[in-house]
Amino acid sequence: MQPLEQTQISGTNSIGPDLPEVPSLPDRELPLQRIYACEQNSPAQPLFTQPVSGGQLLQWTWATAMQEVRRMAAWIDAQGWPPGSNIVIVSKNCAWWFMTDFAIWMSGHVSVPFFPAARDLSLAALFRHCQPVAAFIGPLENPLPLNEDVFHNLPFVAFPNCAPQHLPTGSAQWSNIIAQQSPLEGSPVRSATDIATIIYTSGTTGQPKGAVHNFRALSLWAKSMLPTIGPNPTGDLDRILSYLPLAHIAERAIVEVNCLFMPIHIFFTEGQPTFLTDLIRSRCTLFFSIPRLYIRFQQGVFEKIPEKRLNLLLSIPIVGNIVRKKILANLGLGNARLISSGGAAIPVDIIRWYRKMGLNFAEGYGMTESGITHAPLPGQERIGYVGNASAWALTRISPDGEVQIKGPMNMIGYYHNPDLTREAFTDDGFFRTGDRGEIDEQGRLRLVGRLKEEFKTSKGKYVAPGQIEKLLSCSYLFESVAVFGSGMTAPFAMAVLTPPLRKDLAPSGHRADIEAKLAAELNSVNAQLEHHEQLRFIVLSEQPWTIDNELLTPTLKVRRATLEQRYSPRFAFWENSQTKVIWMESL
Repeated sequence: MQPLEQTQISGTNSIGPDLPEVPSLPDRELPLQRIYACEQNSPAQPLFTQPVSGGQLLQWTWATAMQEVRRMAAWIDAQGWPPGSNIVIVSKNCAWWFMTDFAIWMSGHVSVPFFPAARDLSLAALFRHCQPVAAFIGPLENPLPLNEDVFHNLPFVAFPNCAPQHLPTGSAQWSNIIAQQSPLEGSPVRSATDIATIIYTSGTTGQPKGAVHNFRALSLWAKSMLPTIGPNPTGDLDRILSYLPLAHIAERAIVEVNCLFMPIHIFFTEGQPTFLTDLIRSRCTLFFSIPRLYIRFQQGVFEKIPEKRLNLLLSIPIVGNIVRKKILANLGLGNARLISSGGAAIPVDIIRWYRKMGLNFAEGYGMTESGITHAPLPGQERIGYVGNASAWALTRISPDGEVQIKGPMNMIGYYHNPDLTREAFTDDGFFRTGDRGEIDEQGRLRLVGRLKEEFKTSKGKYVAPGQIEKLLSCSYLFESVAVFGSGMTAPFAMAVLTPPLRKDLAPSGHRADIEAKLAAELNSVNAQLEHHEQLRFIVLSEQPWTIDNELLTPTLKVRRATLEQRYSPRFAFWENSQTKVIWMESL
């Protein structure tokens, strides 16, 4: 089996027996061609707004941004690196991240982004794996482990907002290069099948793997979302805040690649302390986030206005509209015409709540290996479903319930890992997503859970933990949850309380009150589950799960395997304790 075959689609070529053909993609819609079209046709359109220290804002139009892109592309080209070399980007989201990516493509190379929150040794391992010829560095969560040999003699370029302590001495400075370098002339293009980028998985199920994507795939990610997003009905320029890691495929597709196909003004944030200020400044018309943030937003509203009182206020016609507008303005979503979620399953009650607040909420689906393949079509939204498949992502459900996808949006393969590449595809070229799903009569996909996460209890019954976790995550009590129970008499949950509740635990007398709330929540969730799915008890961590303690991925997904490996020796003891609420001392 040759996994490369599923990308060789153009014109009237069929991608498999008894399967429909997929539309072709004209060369004018490839990423570099779209960049030049924006430069020529929309030079004065605002493109980036970047906050910097001291409350300053830096602004770029397409024309001014492309002046910097062309100068950096000329500098990269002058280094004489072999065509198609890997160039790493490690930085929080910023304008220079985008401009670097464009410059890497223009100069004939491959961009390899890494999460800015990656820990030192794991980051060094990724550098060794991709063997870059250079690295562009911006603001990071953790300093680079510069003593590691992989960084010795590697050229570094520092973004203007990069902390000096994160760089080796002698690093090149973006500002100096732009000031001294002449711009690259002309409009160099790349083939649709040329490698554009390598995107590493977040490592939820083990070591990160590098998904190799060509330029055709990048364009199709954006084109697949355009029917869902649609043009701004007001005719105004759409605005979006870019803050989720650009090393993740969702932000890359939804923000970076989309800006090449529709007019979008991209805003950035300096970090968590200024996030809400930056979001409100953007007056975003489009907003994308992960379920965790939407749940936190809702919990924050309920802390100020109890849910029952809010429902009463919303039921009063004039008062309800005033309350909605005030809440959305305080969340920075007062101008949003579309908000969306991805990266993990979101509870349907959360979607219903935001829609009740007057927002158009869409849930989509994609993977590092295949881009954004599913999104709801206008007028065909169904809560609990991630929408219809893209015209370039033929989707089927295997006999064991797995969602499988075939088409030119799929990766070429895993970088330097032919064995895993072969395992990732079926013999007829479908990518194995590992997700269990169902497709309704209108072609809309519903995700049920991860196949590898399902487990059997000692009673021989299968449990899908993802569905139970969705119910638990609706609660104002929990920041993170994970369900286990393989081989046990019944499943149980491990969880982290929300920050306000963790703060309340400081006076020891509050623990009994919280336990009562937890027991009531457990009963409420169990009432919605089949008998064999009902949780026997819940284990509470008094410390959060974080990226640093390796219990969350850089995209804030729970590392289920790490949790199980770390705590499975205690499972039997917890099961025998006959207690509904169990407290761990700490991580």
